[in-house]
Amino acid sequence: MNTNRFRSAALAGAAGLLLPLGLVAFAPAAQAGAAAEPFGPACASLPASGEGSAADMADDPVATAAASNPELSTLAGAIEKAGLVDTLNNAENITVFAPTNDAFEKVPQADLDAILNDKEQLTDLLTYHVVDEQVTVDKLPDGTFTTMQGGRLTTSGSGDQFKVNDSASIVCGDVATENATVQLIDTVLMPPA
Repeated sequence: MNTNRFRSAALAGAAGLLLPLGLVAFAPAAQAGAAAEPFGPACASLPASGEGSAADMADDPVATAAASNPELSTLAGAIEKAGLVDTLNNAENITVFAPTNDAFEKVPQADLDAILNDKEQLTDLLTYHVVDEQVTVDKLPDGTFTTMQGGRLTTSGSGDQFKVNDSASIVCGDVATENATVQLIDTVLMPPA
């Protein structure tokens, strides 16, 4: 009789262990398309907290978030100059391949001035950096995406080392904003002619 009580207790204990495991198996999966944690060497240069931090950017739509990030001040100024703030802030589930200030510094000053002073060319350039879908690290290894400008861009790589159009490196990826995923890149992408 004691043996049966021990067996019953053991089975009840095992069932108690299996129940939580079973619940875990049926727990809802993480939201599809949600941005992962930021990755890449330049993420360390983002402020740890407050304005411009990854947590702060997550609370604002993408153009507003870029304006608060010290690494993206040139991009934010260009977005404003092109009149794209509302367009980007009101878009849903987009990805911005965002050139950092250092990326803009690589463009010869005369060329950059010409682009900044030609609204049509500036709009063309900036919308080439925007994709109408959430592109997170899981889609970067071998991706081809249509941009808001109408062109295509490609991504390749693995781990936390990714290239865009074989020319720009993602230096801090998967930064979430209220309506977008931001992939900070080290080179300004030029739309195909």
